[in-house]
Amino acid sequence: MKRIIGLMSGTSLDGIDAVLLETDGDRIGRFGPGDTQAYSDTDRAILQDAVDRALAWGFAGPRPEFSAAEQVLTLRHGLAVQRVLDAAGLAASDIDLIGFHGQTVLHKAPSAGRHGQTLQIGNGTALATATGIPVIHDFRSADMEKGGQGAPLATLYHDALARQSGLERPVAVLNLGGVANVTWLGAGSDAIAFDTGPANGLIDAWCQRMITAPYDAGGALAASGAVNDAALEALLAHPFFKLAPPKSLDRWDFTLDPVSGLSAGDGAATLTAFTARTVADAIAALGHPSRVLVTGGGRHNPSLMSMLAACLGLEPEPVEAVGWRGDLLEAEAFAWLAARVEAGLPTSLPSTTGASEPVSGGTLSQPQ
Repeated sequence: MKRIIGLMSGTSLDGIDAVLLETDGDRIGRFGPGDTQAYSDTDRAILQDAVDRALAWGFAGPRPEFSAAEQVLTLRHGLAVQRVLDAAGLAASDIDLIGFHGQTVLHKAPSAGRHGQTLQIGNGTALATATGIPVIHDFRSADMEKGGQGAPLATLYHDALARQSGLERPVAVLNLGGVANVTWLGAGSDAIAFDTGPANGLIDAWCQRMITAPYDAGGALAASGAVNDAALEALLAHPFFKLAPPKSLDRWDFTLDPVSGLSAGDGAATLTAFTARTVADAIAALGHPSRVLVTGGGRHNPSLMSMLAACLGLEPEPVEAVGWRGDLLEAEAFAWLAARVEAGLPTSLPSTTGASEPVSGGTLSQPQ
């Protein structure tokens, strides 16, 4: 078993999750301490500027300069590693690897025979040098080079957790981050995974626009409004929902245009219903799971969870119901994936990303 620190910074730009995991990339030996730290307003503004410049670039022409954002990422992720080390009572020399996701600033899914492109900024060599620990990063590019979506990547870790927990199958694991994605774990078949549509991303953007809040705390804004059926139908008309899985999207592929003109409460209610409906439709197309386990920030939104229950016809459960750590699950996944990269084991499958073959994707950087 290797001691690995996994790091995750999601598209919501809210902060960094860091966790220690002991694993060989198949079994999970021990769950170590974890830490979640929010970005400062200044850090978030620098990262958002990087996203904005990446969106304007769109992989066409000279690549923009991301050095300011990468400096923030190296500094903050290095501090996150140190906090985990302190919590575990370990030194950097006790850690075998860091699994560093970096910050997604642009993602373009494959289409019409064209390979997709993705960019997670973050200097793996700089982080390795700052911490003194080898870093595995750039987990998505190799999958996309094989024709895959490059996402979602936590799927095989969900499968490992489900095996270790002895869960009855079929079971669906739903991640409600900026984007929603589902892992379908059937009996005797490879895992299936894909993005289902926006999760918190549009709701957060609406709250930032309408009430200058980073997100809908407790689902209160959505609970104060009513769903606008015309706006909901406009949202559901997006061509993404006609695509067959595996499929992926960028958080910024959808806009708030369909809810513009609605009150703050009605817009939040409509966007929340949109997430619930698209998730439920995606799961229904896969089958009837024994349970739906929910990770990601959206599980803390009672309005979203209630709408999900109504659309699914069963009660979604936070992953804590089976002893998993929802706030650290993606960071754990990238620790586990780092072990798999080192061992040459697949990090994605054709059934999870659409790649032409199983892919072990990641780049190793040593301290300089």
